[in-house]
Amino acid sequence: MVDLDLLAYLEGYLTEERKQRFLEVLQHRTKHITIAIEDVYQMHNTSAIIRSCDVFGVQEVHVVEDRFAKRLDKNIAMGAEKWVDVRRYHNTKDCITNLKQQGYQIIATTPHNDSTLLPEFYPDQKSAIFFGTEKEGLSDVVMHQADGFLKIPMVGFSESLNVSVAAAIIIQDLAHKVRASEVDWQLTEAEILDKRMDWTQKSIQHVKGIIKRYLAE
Repeated sequence: MVDLDLLAYLEGYLTEERKQRFLEVLQHRTKHITIAIEDVYQMHNTSAIIRSCDVFGVQEVHVVEDRFAKRLDKNIAMGAEKWVDVRRYHNTKDCITNLKQQGYQIIATTPHNDSTLLPEFYPDQKSAIFFGTEKEGLSDVVMHQADGFLKIPMVGFSESLNVSVAAAIIIQDLAHKVRASEVDWQLTEAEILDKRMDWTQKSIQHVKGIIKRYLAE
């Protein structure tokens, strides 16, 4: 639970423009859709996907780092990891279990013929969209536990897109559909307060010392 007095105290270190920007961004954030990235080999692809989530208002990203655990490429993410919650897992099974416990349906992105085309897919219920490795795609674990399959329609000679490009297209499309729908897609008041506290602390230098002095008073 957020300490409202502490939050107000810390927000005093921010400019009014910064505080207002946080509120504006949070009004467009959603957890109704979330993104899961399974063992993406190229570090910059994972970072680019996280950046797309920030740009299009998806608050959480779930990263499975079983075989290719690497530090985020901050040059690509451009600070997006500060504003998006990145949940890390050592294996896919734990990731899927956690998401299903939160009420998400598992949607695997795959070019298989029986996949739903992106224009025809509507995330009426909470949906976790899984993206796999650049060459191999998603693991059998995801494919066997998926509640649905999704693909981007293509009319050219190429049969696939770079994973970060495909993710950006899908994230933008689904985020737009969710906001235009009547589902309860926005963050709760408690979640908004939590993010205000988180983002405020990340915006203040030497914040730990400031909090320590506040608590000592």
